Amino acid sequence: MNKITCIITDDEPFARKGLQGYVEKIGFLDLKGICEDALQLSELLRKEPVDLLFLDIQMPHLTGIEFVKALSNPPKVVFTTAYEQYALQGFELDVLDYLLKPISYERFFKAAWKAHDYFASKGEKTSASVPYMFAKANGKLEKISFDEILFIEGMENYAAVHLINKKLIIHTTIKALLEKLPAGQFVQTHKSYIAAIDKVESIDGNTLYIQKHQVPVSKYLRDVVMEQIVR
Repeated sequence: MNKITCIITDDEPFARKGLQGYVEKIGFLDLKGICEDALQLSELLRKEPVDLLFLDIQMPHLTGIEFVKALSNPPKVVFTTAYEQYALQGFELDVLDYLLKPISYERFFKAAWKAHDYFASKGEKTSASVPYMFAKANGKLEKISFDEILFIEGMENYAAVHLINKKLIIHTTIKALLEKLPAGQFVQTHKSYIAAIDKVESIDGNTLYIQKHQVPVSKYLRDVVMEQIVR
């Protein structure tokens, strides 16, 4: 899937920095700009149209809600705000999600995947349209079928791809792999692990069992992981 281009807009420097850090951790998001208010955002959108806005509601001059209402064809929006009373207005505008400050990475991660699935469902070209990828391993390019992947373990600039019948060590990162894997088929369980959802046989606490393997689940990602696996 092509990366989802996005812009962060918030009048609080601390909030902007926090969201920027979250976006940079997610491989399928491509940050195109950071704005302090709706006026800056309006200028930037004229130069740099994007797919998605992470947009604060309560800002000087023009609120996030007023800004979205003023656009004839706005990008998809994830509202970020400290004020819960705006939630209904936000969802009436058909926004993707509504994040209440302070925003945890776990909750942001969930909203990002909601955006990912939305754009994939709109018929954009996704990695799911090609059921495999090629990766360099053992000095040659190996074809890796997504259906054969059990889980992936990251090791700095390398990754161990555990397949049904073998294991491959490839030169890439977990972040780069997330961009290639099809939405809905895999879930990141930990900063160093990705699991194939349909290969999970059982769950015990913060551990997934896949055949004879144990895959850890980070406490920060547990709710997201459980939502993806237990449907």
